[in-house]
Amino acid sequence: MENLLFYTYPSCTSCRKTKAWLKAHNVTFQERHLFRETPTLDELKQILSLTTEGIDEILATRSQSFKKLNIDVNELTVSEILTLLNEQPKLLRRPIITDGNRLVVGYNKSALQNMTKKSIKTSVS
Repeated sequence: MENLLFYTYPSCTSCRKTKAWLKAHNVTFQERHLFRETPTLDELKQILSLTTEGIDEILATRSQSFKKLNIDVNELTVSEILTLLNEQPKLLRRPIITDGNRLVVGYNKSALQNMTKKSIKTSVS
């Protein structure tokens, strides 16, 4: 069974919903507090490599933290963006769930079902 990595923040509603969904479906996961155990640059590169929409998929552009920065991400290099996300994890959309091959950002039941299909089947049989 694959091991899911679940980047979460306890006071985030989407994170709590996702965690409840994973537990209800008996999916095993490794939980990482997004701000206490910030993803490393390599982990962020891996997460970014799994996106379908690039940086927009993981960057919380509507957050106050992002708006305060007053920057145009299109003017930054990927390396600069990853460093920024590593230094300021509040800029990441939450939660982030990955099995190393696929990525789910935010609470998305159908994407979670697709990612955990094998896990659910093996835990049921």
